[in-house]
Amino acid sequence: MRPRPGWYGTKIAVNLLLLAVGWAAFALIGRSWWQLLTAAFLAVGYTQTGFIGHDAGHRQITGSRRADDVIGRLHGNLLIGLSYGWWIAKHNRHHAYPNQVGRDPDIAGNAIAFAPEHARARRRAGIWLARCQAWLFFPMLLLEGWHLHAASIRVLLRRRGVKVRLAEASMLAVHVAGYLGVLFWLLSPAQAVAFLVVHQGLFGVYMGSSFAPNHKGMAMFRPGDQVDYVRRQVLSSRNIRGGPVTDFALGGLNYQIEHHLFPSMPRPNLRLARGVVRAFCTRHGIRYCETDLLSSYAQVLRHLNTVGGLRPDLEY
Repeated sequence: MRPRPGWYGTKIAVNLLLLAVGWAAFALIGRSWWQLLTAAFLAVGYTQTGFIGHDAGHRQITGSRRADDVIGRLHGNLLIGLSYGWWIAKHNRHHAYPNQVGRDPDIAGNAIAFAPEHARARRRAGIWLARCQAWLFFPMLLLEGWHLHAASIRVLLRRRGVKVRLAEASMLAVHVAGYLGVLFWLLSPAQAVAFLVVHQGLFGVYMGSSFAPNHKGMAMFRPGDQVDYVRRQVLSSRNIRGGPVTDFALGGLNYQIEHHLFPSMPRPNLRLARGVVRAFCTRHGIRYCETDLLSSYAQVLRHLNTVGGLRPDLEY
């Protein structure tokens, strides 16, 4: 459970180096359609930066609230243009009530219906969207990056829902101005727009595809369900099998069960806790779900199809 500042220091340094390489390539390539490859590379870099901000929000890096918040704001607001304060408030509610209808903000979106109550409450076009949502899920992730940026700016402008600090708003403004300024200064208008579409679209797909396998299609809870902490966290979470490449690509979120049981446990230690947690679950008859990445996506899509079609065999 102890913080791993040395591991994270190396991780942050390597990630910053990769971002610097991406933007250096952007500057060297100049006004060219080859910049779309740079956009794809930076989409990966942005998502990896988001993973570090996630870990900072859970106090995994230094163990100090103040230091980790500084790291989180620098990575979130300044480097990728997302409000760290808004995201932390939302993410903490998710951790407290994972997959609980009416309390988990991650299943309360208007675009996708993750619970039958949400699908039944829809009218007209919303009904059609729910019925097609399994087919539209991954294409809709192309818009996730834009949604995260818009939500961040909206919350900061309204100055409610999170404790907004001047530093956070300033860093976000610097990011937006610098990002758009560089694109439209160095590229032609058409190339700048194409870069934006590719970069933000792939950023959304990568981010959404990393979080989707964690809980979607797992046990869901209604308000009033009496479920203890361990079962609430384990039954609503899914691990993804793999090796070092999977650990890197998913930012440690592939150990979702261990992460939900011990949110402040540093990312590199989650794989070490896996054996202990799995043995505990076996001993107490608690289902421990672990699968490969493609199978997890299949389970997510089956769940969305079941909810969207309001199938009678839907289970919580």
